[in-house]
Amino acid sequence: MQLLIEMWQVILITLFRGDGLISYVLMFIPFVVFLELPLYLISWLGVFRHLVKESHEAPFIPPHFPSITCLIICYSEGKAVQNTVISLLEQTYPGHIEIIALVDGVKKNQVTHDALKVLLPLFSSHAKRSLIIIPKVQRGGRVSSLNAGLSRASGEIVCAFDGDTSFDNQMAYRASLHFGDANTVAVTGPMRVRNAKESLATRLQNLEYMLTMQVGKYGLAKFNVINNVPGAFGIFRTGFLRKIGGWNTGTAEDLDLTLRIKQYQNRHPELSMDFEPKAVSHTDVPESFVDFFKQRLRWDGDLWYIYANKHSKGFSSSLLGWRNLIFLLWYGVLFQMVMPFVIVFYMIFMSIISPLVLFLASMSLIYFFYLSLTLIQFVLYLVFISDRKWEDLNALFVLPVFPLFHFFVRVWSAVALLNQILNRGHLDSAMAPWWVLKKGKQ
Repeated sequence: MQLLIEMWQVILITLFRGDGLISYVLMFIPFVVFLELPLYLISWLGVFRHLVKESHEAPFIPPHFPSITCLIICYSEGKAVQNTVISLLEQTYPGHIEIIALVDGVKKNQVTHDALKVLLPLFSSHAKRSLIIIPKVQRGGRVSSLNAGLSRASGEIVCAFDGDTSFDNQMAYRASLHFGDANTVAVTGPMRVRNAKESLATRLQNLEYMLTMQVGKYGLAKFNVINNVPGAFGIFRTGFLRKIGGWNTGTAEDLDLTLRIKQYQNRHPELSMDFEPKAVSHTDVPESFVDFFKQRLRWDGDLWYIYANKHSKGFSSSLLGWRNLIFLLWYGVLFQMVMPFVIVFYMIFMSIISPLVLFLASMSLIYFFYLSLTLIQFVLYLVFISDRKWEDLNALFVLPVFPLFHFFVRVWSAVALLNQILNRGHLDSAMAPWWVLKKGKQ
């Protein structure tokens, strides 16, 4: 208690002596005002723009239902892959759904292959559903499987799904509505955490998915600057995907494909990528913090690989157009790659120049600021976006911990980026064998 009193006494003295307030505020406010708050505001402006538009438009009734091919990328899912296939079999979509399950390295994944074969009799009673199992003897990785499936796809729409992802039964119908617009080339939707109640780690990731992956993509898509169509839940116009060459070799194939689409958009600005809030998928997230940080070591490290290596020459207005270029520099480079290092250096700087009490007080102020921002985000999400309000309300219990969790995620992002810069971390990935990844651009 005495420490808290001393902390606030030091803060008050610092703020009200001479230019203390200005100096103190300038130490950390610019990062928030110029990098973070505008992203929140743009996201919510996009969300409200969509909600207003939706409330004034009559529901779209498609003249026909295009055939859909769902590529399920299987690698060591075992019987869990059955949930994915059954959730696609039970879609309310009246058109044909072709399911192509690609078992990568089938000799080591015989359990997954057998689990798929068990489901074949179920399709005999569904005239508009079909299951094709492609056993790949040689493991070639995720991109290899995706392109193999794309070469076999007969649907007008092709979906890329992970073998452990399941879906609400209206997912296909809701996503297909966007392709009634001939200019829509890609769609994604909310990814909900299926194992949210398993541990503190999963509960925090559940809240993170709500506030960043759902709200962010929802809002940004309405300005046609969606940051990424995720590899676990991407839906594309088949003809367009084949036209641009499908997926490319290397890790982070989803971000790579998104950037290539953006580069194509500059020549064809009428094309768009969209987000459908009612096309819902469900996925499992790492249940321990150790596994979580291992996952983020790859995810965040891949940002450097894609932006600084593979697409380093693609950051130009002539390729991306000014809107996408500004957004990628702002969000992809400054927010995702520069900000983590700024946070680390700021913490070190403050700990050196400030007395311990002032340092702790400053960290407390920053915590309460981000807690307030998170609370506002959560309330807006719960009121305007969530379709499972009572279920999502459970995330309120971990909300006080979330700013701390988010801080450690940002610091770890700096570690992941350094790992990629110094050790080429993208070569240490389970997405493909090392010899496949090595063939990609370094």
